[in-house]
Amino acid sequence: MSNKNTVKSVNREAIIWLIGIVIFFALFTSIMGLANMFKTMMATAHDLILNTVVFIMGVAVLASAFAEILTEFGIVAVMNKLLSPIIKPLFDLPGVASLGIITTYLSDNPAIISLASQIGFKKYFKKYQLPALTNLGTAFGMGLIVTTFMIAQSKNGDSFLAPVIIGNIGAFIGSIISVRIMMRYTKKEYGTDEYVFPNMNASYDMLKDRKIRDGNAFQRFLEALLDGGKNGVQLAISIIPGVVIICTLVMMLTNGPSEAGTYTGAAYEGIGALTWIGGKLKFILSPIFGFSSPEALAFPLTSLGSVGAALGLVPKMLSKGLIGKTEIAVFTAMGMCWSGYLSTHVAMMDALDMRKLTSKAIISHTIGGLGGGIAARFIYLIYSWIVAVL
Repeated sequence: MSNKNTVKSVNREAIIWLIGIVIFFALFTSIMGLANMFKTMMATAHDLILNTVVFIMGVAVLASAFAEILTEFGIVAVMNKLLSPIIKPLFDLPGVASLGIITTYLSDNPAIISLASQIGFKKYFKKYQLPALTNLGTAFGMGLIVTTFMIAQSKNGDSFLAPVIIGNIGAFIGSIISVRIMMRYTKKEYGTDEYVFPNMNASYDMLKDRKIRDGNAFQRFLEALLDGGKNGVQLAISIIPGVVIICTLVMMLTNGPSEAGTYTGAAYEGIGALTWIGGKLKFILSPIFGFSSPEALAFPLTSLGSVGAALGLVPKMLSKGLIGKTEIAVFTAMGMCWSGYLSTHVAMMDALDMRKLTSKAIISHTIGGLGGGIAARFIYLIYSWIVAVL
């Protein structure tokens, strides 16, 4: 047939996928049981919608409203002017990308997509730079929450402040690695010259001038606030499929049975496949990250799907003496840098209308998170040595 996207209804691909799906579900049912598998799947998806998606919607509405105000009153342009000399050499991004760092650090990964939906923000980017916003925003997602949570774990006068600060530095290094690798792919895809808005037929220079709404400052403020909030709702709705589907899968592959060691069909139970794989690789990963016990690998593995879920593991590990300050530094770096990217990258790239580059974004961010964790590990070693000497 002339249509290159037309194939035979029954072909080798169909058979392979059928076998793969049968094996996949057989693995889950053989461990959890058929009824428990479906109950857990539905319960996890339901909980994600209520407690994760609704939270993300709140973040998206507030972040979009905030972003619209920044655009309407020229703050985006000021930030671009001031921070370009710093952001450009580190990330090869416009100075306004710093707003993405700030908003995601204060909220969550999708906040940067709220910014990217604004023409006044997006106009500063070239086509090859825009997809890297997914990697940049994810590297700082929930940063404030992760930071304050880790510091709050300090006990008996033994402060985790220094390890947490080092972890933030590690996450920053990981973000640079992730963004730079991602843009190696995007430069091949789009080149390095064309802007997102070429400005060929515009009646004004979009890089030097900006449009504003009608009315006085107060009217413009209210309109920007409400328009931004509406954009946030639309964004949140668009990312629901990615969050629910991907995060459910990751959680069920990462977690094990209930605390009693049995399967009850409750949300977030699973077969522990990713944790098992991590245990097999501990002879490589533990020396690199400085983990004193293989159980510590559960944190970065869980962070792949949800850093919030990963944070819930920390108090128990501390009470059992399984982790110390080195692990706190590495956990902070990898928790921030990864921050559930497997469950958000698909939706975020889809929101940017760049779904075809999703696999490249995931590969880049995997390397970036590993780099951030390794950086935090060795920076903490140097810090400990300096403290010991002094």
